[in-house]
Amino acid sequence: MAVAGAEQSSDTLGGFDRLCGLRMLSCTDTEVRAEAAVRDELKQPYGLLHGGVYASLAESMASIATGLAVRANGEIALGLSNSTSFLRPITAGVVHGLATRVHRGRSTWVWDVTFTDDADRTCAVTRMTIAVRGAPEGFPHAGS
Repeated sequence: MAVAGAEQSSDTLGGFDRLCGLRMLSCTDTEVRAEAAVRDELKQPYGLLHGGVYASLAESMASIATGLAVRANGEIALGLSNSTSFLRPITAGVVHGLATRVHRGRSTWVWDVTFTDDADRTCAVTRMTIAVRGAPEGFPHAGS
C-alpha cells in the first residue's frame, strides 16, 4: 500500500531531515528508498560520513513511513530503538538507503535499513524500532 508519494514526503521534510539533505525517493508502508548527498558538514574529522547521519536517516525513513501509515487512525510514530553497524566508510558521493519493514505490530514497527555507496557496496545497516502511539490532543496531522 502506498502511503505517500516520494515528492510529497520530500516536500514536507523540515528541521534536521532538511539539514541532513534527506531526499525521499519512494515511500510505502513496506519499503522506503531515500538518499542524501555526502557534504563536508556531514563528515567526521577523518573525512568519513559521520555515523550519526546513518542513524538519523534510518530513523527518519522508518518514522516517516510508519507515521504516514498510521496517521489516519489518529496515531503517531516515534523512534524507540536505533542500532547501526558501520561496515565501510563513505567519503564522497551519495549515501543510498533502503528500508524494509520486518514487523508491523499494534504498538511497534520494526525496519531494517541498508545503506550503500554509489558503487552499491553495503556501508552500514540499521535495525530501527518505531513506537506507534495515540496522537496528543490537538496534534495537527493525526487523522488526516
